Amino acid sequence: MNFLKWQPALLILATLAPDISFAQAIKKDGNPIITDKFTADPAAMVYKGSVYLYTGHDEAPDSKNFYEMKEWLVYSSADMLNWKAHPSPLNVKAFEWAKGDAWASQVIERNGKFYWYVAVEHQKGGKAIGIAVADHPLGPFKDAVGKALVTNEMTTSSKISWDDIDPSVIIDDDGQAYLFWGNTACYYAKLKENMLEFDGPVNTVQGLPKFTEAPWIHKRNGWYYLSYAVEFPEKIAYSMSKNINGPWTYKGILNEIAGNSNTNHQSIIQFKGKDYFIYHNGAINPNGGSYRRSVCIDRLYYNKDGSMKKIIMTTEGIK
Repeated sequence: MNFLKWQPALLILATLAPDISFAQAIKKDGNPIITDKFTADPAAMVYKGSVYLYTGHDEAPDSKNFYEMKEWLVYSSADMLNWKAHPSPLNVKAFEWAKGDAWASQVIERNGKFYWYVAVEHQKGGKAIGIAVADHPLGPFKDAVGKALVTNEMTTSSKISWDDIDPSVIIDDDGQAYLFWGNTACYYAKLKENMLEFDGPVNTVQGLPKFTEAPWIHKRNGWYYLSYAVEFPEKIAYSMSKNINGPWTYKGILNEIAGNSNTNHQSIIQFKGKDYFIYHNGAINPNGGSYRRSVCIDRLYYNKDGSMKKIIMTTEGIK
C-alpha cells in the first residue's frame, strides 16, 4: 500500500473524526475512581450502552488555596468499573467571550447532537453559562452560540456575581427541555427545541431550604428530584415534586460532607437497571483537598415511596 498516496485522505479523516484512538484504560478498584489527575464536579450521561463522565480538572498547585480550572475532561465506561480516559474535549478558550474558570457543567444529547452547558467567568465580569456542541459525546466541542446563554445581569434573586454557575439540564417526557442552575438562589428556565435559547422567563425555585449551589435535576417513576448542595462545608440535600414547576417538598440530607472537600457536587444516573451517585471528595493523598478534588461513585437506592436512601460513601466503591 502506498502510504504517501493515502496520506491526505487520512489527514482529513483524522481532522473530522473524534480523537478516540488515544483513550487510556483505567483499572482502579475503589474510590476515588481516577487518581492520575484531580477531577471535580462530575456530570454523567448514559448514551447507547455506555456512561460518559464529564468532569472539571483541578490544577491548582499545592501552594494555592483556590480553584485553578482551565479545561474539562471526559471518561467513558460500559460497566461503571473499567473506565477509559479520553483527550480533553473542551477548554475554556473555546469561548472567546470568557476569560477563565472551567467550572461545573453537564452534557445532554438531543437529535444526535451533544450540548454541553458550562459555567465560566465572563470577560465583562461575573460568572456566566455557555453552550458547546458536538456530533459525538467525545467531541470535539465548539462554542454553539458565540455568546453566553446566561449572564450575571439576567438573574437578580441573588446579588452576588457568582450566582450563575452549576448548570443542570433535563429533557422531560413531553420533549420540553429545562435548565437549572445557581448559587445562593436556584434558577430554572425552559429551553427551546434547539437547546440554545430560553423559551420563556427565568424563574427562581422555591422549596429548597439552605440552598447553596450544585442543583442536579432528574426524574424517576413520575417524580422529579432536585438535589443540591447546602451550607458550607457542603452536604447534598434534595426535594421532590410531581411537577417540574413545583411545589417542591424538602426530603432531607442525601449525602454528608465529602471527605476533606468543602464542596460537594453530585450526579445521579440509572445505568443497566442500577442507580448511582457520583460525587467528588478530596481523598487523594498527599495533596488532595478542596481545590484538588477526586471523583467517586457509590450505589444509590430508593425507598418504596420514591424517596432516596441516604448515600453511604465508601472507599470500596462499586463492585
